[in-house]
Amino acid sequence: MAVDLQRQLEEAEQAYHSLMTGQSVAEFRDQNGELIRYTPANASRLLGYIHSLKSQLGLIPAGSVGPGRVWF
Repeated sequence: MAVDLQRQLEEAEQAYHSLMTGQSVAEFRDQNGELIRYTPANASRLLGYIHSLKSQLGLIPAGSVGPGRVWF
């Protein structure tokens, strides 16, 4: 399972890089096997997917993603 997640993360990061550098429309299969096409207009969804994969792999500490909290 972790190997699949790692592979998906690598593919998603490469797709995001290609998308952000204007090389292509990013297209790949997600965890459910569905083909997803990302364009610059929805790059934030792809970035969210990358963060989700990293979180599942334990690469992002819990609570470190999202809006900042103010503590008094």
